[in-house]
Amino acid sequence: QVQLVESGGGLVQAGGSLRLSCASSGRTFSSYTMGWFRQAPGKEREFVSAISASGGSTYYADSVKGRFTISRDNAKNTIYLQMNSLKPEDTAVYYCAARTGAPYALAHGYGYWGQGTQVTVSS
Repeated sequence: QVQLVESGGGLVQAGGSLRLSCASSGRTFSSYTMGWFRQAPGKEREFVSAISASGGSTYYADSVKGRFTISRDNAKNTIYLQMNSLKPEDTAVYYCAARTGAPYALAHGYGYWGQGTQVTVSS
């Protein structure tokens, strides 16, 4: 069983930065691919980024490429999402998720989810 807890969300002005964290319980964290998704009001949950179990491979949605950076610290059972040059359209609840297997960009491929953290970007 994997439990995920996100933190680091908040209110920021456009152009600003935030760093999200997702802490995991369990002794097998380093065997899971991890992902970040987001969901804005009235919209479907969408892929943001994913990182392989080893951290050697990372993937990004086109909308965040060059602005967001995903990373993980397997010793701390934690992943991070550094978000720079934030835009109002980045406003959403951000979720971290875990899956076994290779990185995957669809939400249904992830079996474990956190409760989400709100990110609001004002213009």
